[in-house]
Formats: sequence, C-alpha cells, structure tokens
Amino acid sequence: MINIDIGIDLGSSNTVIYIKDKGIVVNQPSVIAYEVRSKKIVAVGNKAKKMLGKTPEEIEVVRPIRGGVISDYTLTERMIKLFVKNAMEKRKIWGRPNICVCVPSGITPVQVRAVEDAVYRTGAKNVYILEEPFAAAIGAGIEVNSPKGYMVVDIGGGTTDIAIISKGGIQIEKSIKAAGEDFDEAIIRYMRKRHNIQLGNVSAEALKLEIGSVYPRQKDAVGYAKGKELVRGLPIKLQVKSSEIIDAVSEIANQIVDGVKITLEQCLPELVADISEQGILLSGGGSKIYGMDKLIYDKIGVKAMHIESPELLVAKGAGTARRYVKLREN
Repeated sequence: MINIDIGIDLGSSNTVIYIKDKGIVVNQPSVIAYEVRSKKIVAVGNKAKKMLGKTPEEIEVVRPIRGGVISDYTLTERMIKLFVKNAMEKRKIWGRPNICVCVPSGITPVQVRAVEDAVYRTGAKNVYILEEPFAAAIGAGIEVNSPKGYMVVDIGGGTTDIAIISKGGIQIEKSIKAAGEDFDEAIIRYMRKRHNIQLGNVSAEALKLEIGSVYPRQKDAVGYAKGKELVRGLPIKLQVKSSEIIDAVSEIANQIVDGVKITLEQCLPELVADISEQGILLSGGGSKIYGMDKLIYDKIGVKAMHIESPELLVAKGAGTARRYVKLREN
C-alpha cells in the first residue's frame, strides 16, 4: 500500500493541501505576485490575491493555472514549492515526501506530465496523479470499490468535472469549461451591460459569494456591487438582488446541468438506477453557489447532495487515497 504524505488539489482558483494526521493545512488562492524585472516573488496566496488590480507596472499578479491547466509552468512550480514548504512546516516530514496531486479528468497526457514535473521539482520523492472527481468521492467517504454507481459533479474554479464511479474506477467522465470563474465573468458582463458598471474580478467574486444564486430563493437576498461607472469613471456602490445574479449566471449554470444530463444519458441503466437512489455528490467551491442542488433536481429529477466544506473534498481524498492510488497505478 502506497504511503502518501501530502495530498494536493491544484485548482485554478485555490490550492488546497492535506497532510496525513493533520488534515487541511493550506487553503489559499492560486495567485502569485512577482517583480517583472527580477522575477523575484513578492507574495503568494491570500496576500497576492489582495494585490490583484492594485499593483504598479513593475509588479505583476497572475493566476498561473487556468481552466485546470498550467498556463505558466515556471510560476506554477514556484507557487507549489512555497505552498508545500508551508505545509511541511505544519508537520515535520523527514526526507522527501510522497505527493498525490489531483487534476481535471479531461486534461491531456501532456498536461498531466506538466503537472507531474512541476510537483517533482518541489522535491517530491514520488508523485501520483488522481482525477479530481475520484478524489472527491474518496474524500466524501464513498466506498469507490463498491459495484454500486455513484455520480460526482466537481465544480471547481476553471472546470466542472463530472464522473460516474463504480468498481474502483471512473466508468464515464466529462469535463466542461464552465465553472466558478465563469460565474464571476458572467456577473462582470451582466453588470456592465445592465447597469453600466465595471467590476473587477475580486469584486465580482465577492458579490457571487454574498448573494450568488442559480435558483430562486424564498426571499431575494441583497448585496452590493462595488465598481466604477463606465460613463463618468467614478466609484459606485449599487444594490443588487440575488434574482439578478440568477439572470447573469443562468447560461453557465445550464451548461453544467446539461453536462450532468449528457453523462447520465451515456450511462448503463443499472448505474443510473443506483445514482437515482444514491443521489449526486456535489463537490468543489463552485458548488456552494445557492440553488445548484435544487436546479439539478428541477431539471433532471435526481437529488443532489451538498457536503460540508465541498471545496476541501478533493485534497482530503488525495491525502487519504493510499490503496486507491495503488490500484489505479497498476
């Protein structure tokens, strides 16, 4: 049985690290700030995210992972090194650690190799790759070796990974480019078109977290959009209702629901029957938006389950996947 020291969910929005016997020790934005000339790292994680849209020309703040794929190899490697170093300080790990890192189920072998190489360069002894929805199922305590069929919908920052799991493996998988960051972009477009307000990505994300919805609430929640008027260029704070956010993100939400529907249509009848009975597991930070479970049930007729802290399931699964990683390596 493989001994895993560190489990990593290397996400477009956040990087989450799990260490055995300690649990989640890092949960930080996948953002890094550096000096353009010297390439010196200025900040990483929460500190770097606070600098988005606020830095002088000589400092650049970037997200080196986009759509679940490494867009800047060097910066990703340096970011992971800092996060892993931080994680290892929380628990003394002698020697080089064995690391299990999770990737979207739809990425290519070349992209998988890029992730693997980046993690090896942090000083890892061995690197094991696990698909995010499979790891989420392990993290949720699902017995993935069971002959029963389970469906996982992992809504991350850059991708939504949909998988049907049975007998220790993924039977059907689908990855779509509609996820949490797309909700943010949709809110930005809506506010520009409807209210002539320019929002930054951080402000749009804050509005989504405050009143984001994909399904009508019993009573409209109210939040505030903080941005810049397009006409006068002056700062503005505008009251926004959750029903407006539904209009803004409906296209993205429907893409996710359509992905679930298509995956179920490709599934064997026996597995569909199991899923109908067990329900659909929602994981990933994007699944926390209000009403995703209700929307899936309304459109598809299968109940969807929310688990506490769904954004941590993948990292937890990676850190506790010892026997499952061995089976999949073989």
